[in-house]
Amino acid sequence: MKEEYFKWFSNYLQRDVEMLVFGHAGYPVVVFPTSMGSFHENRDMGLIESARWYIEQGLIQIYCPESNDKQSFYNKQLHPHQRIQNHVAYDKMICHELVERIRLNTRVGKVVTAGCSFGGYHAANFAFRHPGYVSHMFSMSGAFNIRNFMDGYVHDDIYYNSPLEFLGALNDHELWNMDIVLGTSNWDICFDANLKMHEALKSKGLNHWFDVRQNREHDWGVWKEMFPHYLSRIKFD
Repeated sequence: MKEEYFKWFSNYLQRDVEMLVFGHAGYPVVVFPTSMGSFHENRDMGLIESARWYIEQGLIQIYCPESNDKQSFYNKQLHPHQRIQNHVAYDKMICHELVERIRLNTRVGKVVTAGCSFGGYHAANFAFRHPGYVSHMFSMSGAFNIRNFMDGYVHDDIYYNSPLEFLGALNDHELWNMDIVLGTSNWDICFDANLKMHEALKSKGLNHWFDVRQNREHDWGVWKEMFPHYLSRIKFD
């Protein structure tokens, strides 16, 4: 399984960004790390290994960028306004410095976004903000509201980065072309968040799979079962 390391200076973040890429060819899959996770977390915790067959067959390439959570949502030393601006900069980095460069590797010109736990938030937030760039969104035990990070501060950028809030107002036809999976379990600490997102998607008429696994914890074990299962939904021909 081919593994490559990349590092570049991001004009949006004004710092170096690191990323691992797995595979030699195939459909691009952007996998976000969990809360404050590093670019190598998904490899270290075995999520990449769970997709080895797809990677070695040349069906997918997995891109694992680092997060910016330590500079945004989790940085309580910053005013909430600066926290959300730092996240907006991260979204722009992912969009313009990564996705816009790799999406043309597919015949549909799109990517898959995926992630576990807070990585599921990033996968969903990016997909719903940029539906024209995303063909599939696989959230595994994600959460979808960032208000609790903002200490009561109110700003449009907070609204437009809380999928449970802004989704209802979206009318981009590309949303109805997206394959959406919400993976969770009945023991998941994020089950209620996924149930709310399921209801929001259903009320908007967006087809999706609300996959509730039984008697599983919010942890890597179930995510490593979900991920290859969800990858099988991609049409590779």
